[in-house]
Amino acid sequence: MDRRSLIAQTGLAGILAAGVAPAVHAQAAIRWRLASSFPKSLDTIYGAAETFAKAVKTMSGGKFDISVHAAGELMPAFGVVDGVQQGSVECAHTAPYYFFGKDETFALGCAIPFGLNSRQMTAWMYEGNGLKLMREFYAKFSIVNFPGGNTGAQMGGWYRKEIKSVNDIKGMKMRIGGFGGKVLERIGGVPQNIPGGEIYPALEKGTIDAAEWVGPYDDQKLGFNKVAPFYYYPGWWEGGPELDFYINQKAYEGLSAENKAMVEAAAALAHTEMQAKYDARNPTALRQLVAAGTKLRPFPNDVMAAAFKAAMAMYAELSEKNPNWKKVYDDYAKFRADQNLWFRFTEARFDSFMQAQKF
Repeated sequence: MDRRSLIAQTGLAGILAAGVAPAVHAQAAIRWRLASSFPKSLDTIYGAAETFAKAVKTMSGGKFDISVHAAGELMPAFGVVDGVQQGSVECAHTAPYYFFGKDETFALGCAIPFGLNSRQMTAWMYEGNGLKLMREFYAKFSIVNFPGGNTGAQMGGWYRKEIKSVNDIKGMKMRIGGFGGKVLERIGGVPQNIPGGEIYPALEKGTIDAAEWVGPYDDQKLGFNKVAPFYYYPGWWEGGPELDFYINQKAYEGLSAENKAMVEAAAALAHTEMQAKYDARNPTALRQLVAAGTKLRPFPNDVMAAAFKAAMAMYAELSEKNPNWKKVYDDYAKFRADQNLWFRFTEARFDSFMQAQKF
């Protein structure tokens, strides 16, 4: 008796009772496209998307395949939110603060000046209310987000001229990513939002006076030290910038529970791996840059103080006029206060002692 006749005569219950399994239909293969906001040359930040796609493919036995496309291949670096929202691509990998022009709340999903450091950001996302609040916000754009990496605290950028006081910021044209530019503007600078692959020629030609990207490993690859000698720290606008995977809501909801779990696990792997790479590679790159003539400088105290004051004033103003911002920032600010209290007695003291030692 063939399988079809057996099912027709005894029904499914009879089949199971007899220990004969019905035919199982193979799950259809899934093919997604991911648009990155970064060039392939930046193996750390672009590489997180490749890590994500590879992990999903491996876990699914090759049935869930995500092709990764660098900035400009499918859409411009800053076009990925529109691409995911409209369903032109199923997912993207980007820095959320690039899109603060749509709504300032995007910046809270990445980094704001004098915000959370990388560990605090991850804690807010996974154990605080961060992921819940940001997903509620992103739902307005038909997006589901997953943390997708962090660079750790960044450097303060490359400058053609030395910055001796806040007065040297006035009129300075600087490529600065995302939300930090709004604060720079308040202390006299002229922010320019330029994709990573276009920064070097702008700095070389003098179209801009300064530029920040990430830190030594990436900055060395991009060659900024060849056209600007002064390298400042810290990047007060990016204490712990989180990258995100943005997934089209309809595409995500169409996944099985198993495939959703793969996406979540793969994103968590990419999230962890990115900062591990930066932390491991930045020290060597910094030594090489200094050996090649780079002049390291801390930002003057008056620059830091002026920027902090401007940032806090701006956040208060935004809370008055943007309800999306206020809802998320109120929770973010409380979490930041608690974290800084804790880190003050542990991480900060330990780190300051260890960094003063000679090994």
